[in-house]
Amino acid sequence: MHRLGNALAIVNPAAQNGNGAKGAAFLKYAGASDASPFHSLDIKTTHRPGHARRLAAAASEYDAVIVVGGDGVVHETVAGLLDIERSRRPVLGLLPCGNGNDYARTIGMPLDFESAFAALATSTSRAVDVGVVNGAPFMQTLSFGLDAAIALGTHERRAKTGHTGTRLFLEEGIEQIAFHRDEYGYALSIDGKSPEKGSMFLFAVQIGPTYGGGFKVCPKADPCDGVFDYCIAHPPIGLVRAAKLFLKAKDGKHTGYDDVLSFGHASHMSVSFSSPPPVQVDGEPLAGKSFDISLLPREIDVLFSTEGPCV
Repeated sequence: MHRLGNALAIVNPAAQNGNGAKGAAFLKYAGASDASPFHSLDIKTTHRPGHARRLAAAASEYDAVIVVGGDGVVHETVAGLLDIERSRRPVLGLLPCGNGNDYARTIGMPLDFESAFAALATSTSRAVDVGVVNGAPFMQTLSFGLDAAIALGTHERRAKTGHTGTRLFLEEGIEQIAFHRDEYGYALSIDGKSPEKGSMFLFAVQIGPTYGGGFKVCPKADPCDGVFDYCIAHPPIGLVRAAKLFLKAKDGKHTGYDDVLSFGHASHMSVSFSSPPPVQVDGEPLAGKSFDISLLPREIDVLFSTEGPCV
């Protein structure tokens, strides 16, 4: 009992079209129950972009910080936690209620509040890797080109349709593949080696295996192994084949197409593009033509479900 000590919950009330507020209400009720893993629980709600980061940066007196939201709030919260000295940094937990919930999938957290709360109570703490791109930390995914355009396009589509999860990313993906298979030249240096030039329409750098609500773009990525996994899709590729690969990536069955796709591992990458591509980091937009990508191995302690894929 009370194995997670004194905890702070950081809640995005607008997450998943308002389900974040419901998650906060559930957590307030469950956190006061006899089955609660917390000795005490404070709940604070975010009100503006960057608020989660500020709340997390001031959380050094807590034993655990529990995010109630999606990948974007995890992204902000981790940036704040990194401002706390490693020896005093709280463990990070998650009650997922985002649109993609890809970090929740990586750590094995169920996608309904009741099951996720039960998983927190029996969770295992593991030290996980944190990525850094141009000074900004990320926990799950960084991508350029087509897949970034898909991720960023879901924001507007969600507002119009109210759709979430895999359906949202499938709808946006089909439209982007049909009309926006744009090519970008690049120069890529991996782990200090001489830059290699090429052309891409999709370039994903992963800590966890999925993005886009469960698409296994780098299916063997492990958040605790001290390296990035990356996938690059090279032109030329027609509409039909691009759509086929997109659908196969849902289950990680796209890895055998060596004439189009290249995979690898790295602990440091430097890449520059011929023109600014669409860029997303944990579902949030990033701009630029040149990017320095490094890894902080086993930098943050995270609560994994004991049923999770990486435990």
